[in-house]
Amino acid sequence: MVDGWPWASAFVFVAGLAVLLFSARYFVSAIASVASALGVSPLVIGMTVVAFGTSTPELVVNSVAAWRGETALAFGNIIGSCIVNVGFVLGVTALIRPLDVETTLITREIPMLWVAASALLILALDRPINRAGADLLSRSDGLILLLLFAIFLYYTAIYSAACRAIEGVRGVEDKGEQFENRPAGRQLVIAALGLVGVSVGADWTVEGAVDLARAFRMPENVIGLTVVSIGTTLPELATCVIAARAGNSSIALGNVVGSNIFNLLAIGGLAAVLSPVAVPPGGQLDLAVMAVLSMLLLPLAIRSGRTITRGEGALLMSVYVGYLVYRIFA
Repeated sequence: MVDGWPWASAFVFVAGLAVLLFSARYFVSAIASVASALGVSPLVIGMTVVAFGTSTPELVVNSVAAWRGETALAFGNIIGSCIVNVGFVLGVTALIRPLDVETTLITREIPMLWVAASALLILALDRPINRAGADLLSRSDGLILLLLFAIFLYYTAIYSAACRAIEGVRGVEDKGEQFENRPAGRQLVIAALGLVGVSVGADWTVEGAVDLARAFRMPENVIGLTVVSIGTTLPELATCVIAARAGNSSIALGNVVGSNIFNLLAIGGLAAVLSPVAVPPGGQLDLAVMAVLSMLLLPLAIRSGRTITRGEGALLMSVYVGYLVYRIFA
């Protein structure tokens, strides 16, 4: 490590992360209000704009990192965010209140997460058939991931329409999150300002993270896997903790699963399209841990009466903390 603490880099990183999270909150809220004013149902807004909106920090940070050629940082943040979501966010939430698991999560969302994790794992670990002779997410791999995400969105929209037709408007809206119909013009301005703030915050976050990695002689993917991932996952953590404390623990699991699908397919696909993402040293193990944690969700969800218990939450936390310590000090 270089002499002295890199205060300037740390300040840029913390300031960028603060601007990013603050702006993302208002951006998502404004977009949800505009969608509601246009007649989009609360259920569809909740399953798309809000669920995926909590991943806005990851989306912009990784897009900026890929655009700037910092693909190791993007890789670490994409995989790290998924590991943090399952190991830390779900672990903390289950410790607060056991998580009730809805049937649709078992039959639809978690299997789709399996598909997403398996697809990324297979596409990234393709050294035997890759012309570059290395594990790599190419632009064509990114397009495949984006196609899978489009299929998931289409299936979600069809399912939402079917629920609305069967249960009626009142029944569906009672299950969805409610959004105020605020003036659309004002919300568009707030959304535009929020988008500018998210972009500026993401640029500062990436710049500060890269400088910190170099100052401490740590690989950029490890910085992305740890500090950046934890920081950009704060919206998911806040959403899940609030939902659990309010007694809506099933929402927490749905938010984590939806965010991970968005991270792996949409963000991973976009990052690879912007700039091919090479798997950095140690990245193969990161991919394996991400896949194992994703696969664990289904057996944890269906046992104990479709409830993720506090003991299982402690298990997830232990796996996450153990792996985090290993990656930092190994």
